[in-house]
Amino acid sequence: MTGTADGHGAATVPAMAVGAVPGPPAPHGLGVSVPPLDSIAKTQGVFPYAADLWAEGLLWAAVLRSPHPHARIVSIDTTAAAAMPGVRTVVTHADVPGDAAHGRKVLDRPVFAAELVRHHGEPIAAVAADHPDTARLAAAAIAVEYEVLDPVTDPEQAFSAEPLHPDGNLIRHIPLSYGDPSVVGDVIVEGVYRIGRQDPAPIGAEAGLAVPRPDGGVELYTASTDPHADRDLAAACYGLPPELVKVVVTGVPGAMGEREDAGMLLPLGLLALRTGHPVKLAATREESFLGHAHRHPTLLRYRHHADAEGTLLKVEAQILLDAGAYADTSADALAAAVSFACGPYVVPHAFIEGWAVRTNNPPSGHVRGEGAMQVCAAYEGQMDKLAAKLGLDPAELRMRNVMATGDLLPTGQTVTCPAPVADLLTAVRDEPLPALPGDDADADEGEWLLPGGPDGAGDPQAVRRGVGYGLGMVHMLGAEGTDEVSTATVKVQGSVATVVCAAVETGQGFSTLARQIVQETLGVEEVHIAPVDTDQPPAGPAARGRHTWVSGGAVERAAKMVRTQLLQPLAHKFGMSTELLTIADGKITSYDGVLSTTVAEALEGKELWATAQCRPHPTEPLDDSGQGDAYVGLAFCAIRAVVDVDMELGAVRVVELTVAQDVGRALNPRQLRARIEAGVTQGIGAALSENLRTSRGIVRHPDLTGYALPTALDVPDIKIVKLIEERDVVAPFGAKAVSAVPVVTSPAAIASAVRAATGRPVGRLPIRPQSAVVHDERR
Repeated sequence: MTGTADGHGAATVPAMAVGAVPGPPAPHGLGVSVPPLDSIAKTQGVFPYAADLWAEGLLWAAVLRSPHPHARIVSIDTTAAAAMPGVRTVVTHADVPGDAAHGRKVLDRPVFAAELVRHHGEPIAAVAADHPDTARLAAAAIAVEYEVLDPVTDPEQAFSAEPLHPDGNLIRHIPLSYGDPSVVGDVIVEGVYRIGRQDPAPIGAEAGLAVPRPDGGVELYTASTDPHADRDLAAACYGLPPELVKVVVTGVPGAMGEREDAGMLLPLGLLALRTGHPVKLAATREESFLGHAHRHPTLLRYRHHADAEGTLLKVEAQILLDAGAYADTSADALAAAVSFACGPYVVPHAFIEGWAVRTNNPPSGHVRGEGAMQVCAAYEGQMDKLAAKLGLDPAELRMRNVMATGDLLPTGQTVTCPAPVADLLTAVRDEPLPALPGDDADADEGEWLLPGGPDGAGDPQAVRRGVGYGLGMVHMLGAEGTDEVSTATVKVQGSVATVVCAAVETGQGFSTLARQIVQETLGVEEVHIAPVDTDQPPAGPAARGRHTWVSGGAVERAAKMVRTQLLQPLAHKFGMSTELLTIADGKITSYDGVLSTTVAEALEGKELWATAQCRPHPTEPLDDSGQGDAYVGLAFCAIRAVVDVDMELGAVRVVELTVAQDVGRALNPRQLRARIEAGVTQGIGAALSENLRTSRGIVRHPDLTGYALPTALDVPDIKIVKLIEERDVVAPFGAKAVSAVPVVTSPAAIASAVRAATGRPVGRLPIRPQSAVVHDERR
């Protein structure tokens, strides 16, 4: 991939490893555990990430970010910075030629702060210089005079505080009403729950390269997960038509949805257009933490009503999402939280009120299972309380209330997809529990098995074991009327197939899946996946299992169209329909055995291609009472957690997580299991350690030392005991998304197990040591 830099030579971008070079022969077809196409390049360290980009005449960028969460900008003086040797240009809000604001759903976030700073780390200005150190020094030399204002950091205060934005502090309010509000249960339990701010913490921080073009346009090379949306944002910012802006996707070092920071991407193009040189930026980890979106911190208040047998009658809840300074995808996250507030349980009466509000906290947005994860922790806490009050086994109480196909969500939508929740719960409940550490265990090994490890300083006699359960659900694809569509082209020439689709490979395995689809449909061994850029038709964002469904569906339809082109001449020659011909093991045969030839012979001298789209059935927005068919499909998961808790120190060790999940169809079993294990691991972080802490809006320790990600020592034995393959008839291949629902479910299961061990309510995630400590008089 190259781009001209206005006389300064070509922008050299390493060739993409994904699909550019065919891998060794692999087993064909769906349902086979084919290794990822990029696995060898990644393990050898030669996979090209955005931080590896280079171009002739390259300049380096740096962004000046606000040290305050809330302030009025009195003045910005760039004189000293612009005068520094090696500095080519400095840009501020005054230099944005097009739209001064951007956003995923609402255009409310400025490219550069102009009058007000609304969160710690908000971009103020950007610099391009001939050396990265010069760029950083110049950014630090920009003199900004602030009038510091009191930040609004408590989302409950946002309702009465002065507006932080011209659009006000309230982003969305959903008052869901379903059933009879006068119903009262024989047993009532209440609870308050708080969920912390989880960061996606991608493997690589944001990076990108902008290359100006001779026609006045610009090319942006970055690890985008939604290149067409980024192109449109950039074009609007630069005041250019979309055809003059091209986004080329480089290797994505892991993503939890739309993880990239547009506040980094947009200044790059401005600097490149202004200087006429390629400009590169590689964010520091601190800049990454400050810039991109995080999981919504959430406050939840619940009241559950049940009869004397434990059957749920009514759920009442209030859900408050802290969106941070800007809207981003908070409206979508709130809809998911309200819709799934009762969990995968049958609840005949539900009254849920949800709000998403602006504050001066770090920005919140899409992170796996947004909205659903927060409410799962709360409703499962309620189920534990209800079981304790009724004297029932927690698993038995859940079993009495689980949802099945044909039941209704509180939104009034019928669950038409497979919903084998009872089977999932049965699978994890009946799995034998792990053995307790034996008295004859090796001493050193025994210390490692204690909560906190060998340096935990705990008394083994103070350790208690707990068993807990979590049942979770998520929606797939977009919601509330989102037009979900993807386009793919399949070309075959000389027994080599190429797939052209703008679906970004973020680690979810789409490139491998596309190859499997074409191999199974056409019987072609060698399949290339073309690099992604915005010259291709859009495929939408890489989130919520979209690409398995809509992009995989588009590839399948295009491949089947090529298959028809391939088989029609043969079928016509032998006087039969194409449906009577099969392709298997590289051979084409007829039902009666009269025709038998190889795919290679049938393709000789031909060039075939077809383009197809996949668009699921439409959905609708929730109405004023939270009712509507808002979701295309649902996925479910059950997890049993076993934990050991040091009752004196509050240290928690997860011993085992037993998982059962409905997957629709396992298209690549090994890859599917890896995705589930990764999701469970992310949930462990949310349950026990991950919380981007702030002090009056200032992010504390925005680095991987202060932000505690789970390590290999924190991950227990993850036992996937059952994958239910009951195909969703409306989904291509019948498959469901698998990554988000274990993220949603595992924190709730771990919290449930800690409750079982300690008898404490545990209403906060991540679980703090003081939440698990039981003093002597209480033991």
